[in-house]
Amino acid sequence: MSDILAPMSGNIWKIIVKEGDLVKADDELIIMEAMKMEIPVAAPSDGTIKTLNVKEGDAVEADAVLAILDE
Repeated sequence: MSDILAPMSGNIWKIIVKEGDLVKADDELIIMEAMKMEIPVAAPSDGTIKTLNVKEGDAVEADAVLAILDE
């Protein structure tokens, strides 16, 4: 399993995946908004989204665990 971490502090703007989705390495999973920019968060490897720890509109700190990927 792999933790998918927030690259910086910001807000969760859009969640593209849901729990149970199969994803490939580099697929966009979540789009954050920080400093008026959109920051895509991508899958580090192929796997299944086991847990989503955030919802749209949440504010998160850098390195917060956004999701868990079951590889």
